[in-house]
Amino acid sequence: MAQEHLAIIGGTGLYQLESLSNVQEHIVNTPFGKPSAPIIEAKIGDQAILFLPRHGRSHEFLPHEVNYRANIYALKKLGARSILSISATGSLREDLAPGTMALVSQYFDHTRGKRDYSFFGNGVSGHIMAAKPTCPALADDIINVAKQHDIALHTNTTYACVEGPRLGTQAESFFLKNAVKADLVGMTNVPEAFLAREAQMGYVTLGIVTDYDCWMEDETRHADMADIFRIYGETISKVKLIIETLGHSGISQAPDWIRNAIQHAVMTPEEKLSSDQKEWLSVLRA
Repeated sequence: MAQEHLAIIGGTGLYQLESLSNVQEHIVNTPFGKPSAPIIEAKIGDQAILFLPRHGRSHEFLPHEVNYRANIYALKKLGARSILSISATGSLREDLAPGTMALVSQYFDHTRGKRDYSFFGNGVSGHIMAAKPTCPALADDIINVAKQHDIALHTNTTYACVEGPRLGTQAESFFLKNAVKADLVGMTNVPEAFLAREAQMGYVTLGIVTDYDCWMEDETRHADMADIFRIYGETISKVKLIIETLGHSGISQAPDWIRNAIQHAVMTPEEKLSSDQKEWLSVLRA
């Protein structure tokens, strides 16, 4: 199995693992501003892993305040080629119960335009293909690890990303459940997943189901922040086991259609690009 640098985007507790070695911290400046926090580089076995807390070390950034472009760019610049996103999610299906985990294969964007959605723009025109937004190779690695440890894992789910920071209304919850046919709802994976594709990186979301959002008739089963944090904390040990096993076994290389995602996507002629534009594009193309 080819060795790839793996990035983990999630909470700070994820890089408090006993098996980490060669731990170092990187402060990365990007053309798109500062990442959410310094990035931790470490090894598990022979696997190089980068850890980034999406919301900052003190959870100071709301979902629409996260600098997604800087985060993805910094991880790519440091050598990451695949990203595992760890995300708390609400469930829109009764069988996706709080405390279970789900692997996402599709995203529905229900945000409101407050975020920077693309590296392209401001003189650099580009259009990526996003029909299949997740990496099948990394997904298969995670599925195999879950089976190895007898961890229940739902697969092929659809994640609806909402703007936040408030939780949704029942009307919104019913829309996402019944009209969109989404399985999960969260606030952070768009534009993160699509920026990863523009950076030619494999990307997969491992969703920790923390609540039933607010579509159920029984209001005692609606999302509650105290329960969300409690269930997330109770489930994180399984996530750590998956990460540590991936570290020791290594991860598979993303397929060529991801690794070359912007080969023909950039429309602006090279001679029309500034030196700064060529520089950040070279990082995405690496």
